[in-house]
Amino acid sequence: MQFGIFTVGDVTPDPTTGRTPTEHERIKAMVAIALKAEEVGLDVFATGEHHNPPFVPSSPTTMLGWIAARTERLILSTSTTLITTNDPVKIAEDFAMLQHLADGRVDVMLGRGNTGPVYPWFGQDIRQGIPLAIENYALLHKLWREDVVDWQGRFRTPLQGFTSTPRPLDGVPPFVWHGSIRSPEIAEQAAYYGDGFFHNNIFWNKEHTQRMVSLYRERYAHYGHGTAEQAIVGLGGQVFMRRNSQDAVREFRPYFDNAPVYGHGPSLEDFTEQTPLTVGSPQQVVEKTLAFRDYAGDYQRQLFLMDHAGLPLKTVLEQIDMLGEEVVPVLREEFAARRPAQVPDAPTHASLVARREAGAAAGAPGATA
Repeated sequence: MQFGIFTVGDVTPDPTTGRTPTEHERIKAMVAIALKAEEVGLDVFATGEHHNPPFVPSSPTTMLGWIAARTERLILSTSTTLITTNDPVKIAEDFAMLQHLADGRVDVMLGRGNTGPVYPWFGQDIRQGIPLAIENYALLHKLWREDVVDWQGRFRTPLQGFTSTPRPLDGVPPFVWHGSIRSPEIAEQAAYYGDGFFHNNIFWNKEHTQRMVSLYRERYAHYGHGTAEQAIVGLGGQVFMRRNSQDAVREFRPYFDNAPVYGHGPSLEDFTEQTPLTVGSPQQVVEKTLAFRDYAGDYQRQLFLMDHAGLPLKTVLEQIDMLGEEVVPVLREEFAARRPAQVPDAPTHASLVARREAGAAAGAPGATA
């Protein structure tokens, strides 16, 4: 199972000091967080994509390329790449280039984002969000698997004899996660292709998460990719930790109360009861995260949001130290002990290359699908 960090890259005032970091400081902080994630033994760093204040990560592959040059093990991903407003040709090129630079330590999470105005900024209509996601990914999937592509669809000019360059490393495209919190059509899309499904359940109750993940698992099996239990699932989570749970609550409360995404709404206590947010001791984080398995089944990737709402970098790095030293080692052991033998590990470039080679040796069609 893979554990890691995802960031949305918000530039938010620290409610305890009133100070707002500059964009430069925030970008550098995101890099520092990625480096710390590798230092403490985490597996994945993922950055969001946003094109509006108060967010800064408008060019994820630029940032991930810089991080790739400064890390050795870390899998680099997004959370999410906007499949609706980015040209699939450019996504194919950018992530194949990043894949080569990072020696395969790359996958991609595709989604529609949560900012409506981004559609007209990039010449699209939000009312076509789902059809755009479906058509654009069909083209991206084809671009990574066919050397010469002819294409005609509704939302972009046709392609004739087009070759996307560079070609994917070792002939194997980056693994794709389809991220969605509310759209069954995206769960269906992930299942159809046999890709991963990432449910970022940080704002949702377990019943909603269970419905979405169960739908994906059922349809994954329907399309013949394996059993429902073998479907590739990732989950989000939010944590804030101190050795003493009362200290964690006291320190995090002003950040929660003023956060742009959920401030001035439900109380911290209500939110932690109803959603995966955990504010407390490392042991409480372990217990609540292990409980995700009860309603999502055995899954392959767990990403935590830890650097939002104006939390200072020093505090975030302390949180990552605790996550890597006290939480993730226990979670690895416990999840591994409970996972049935038939449940696969999270895909990596090496495992995908091995699967393609095994399929080619066996003469299996579509071994790189």
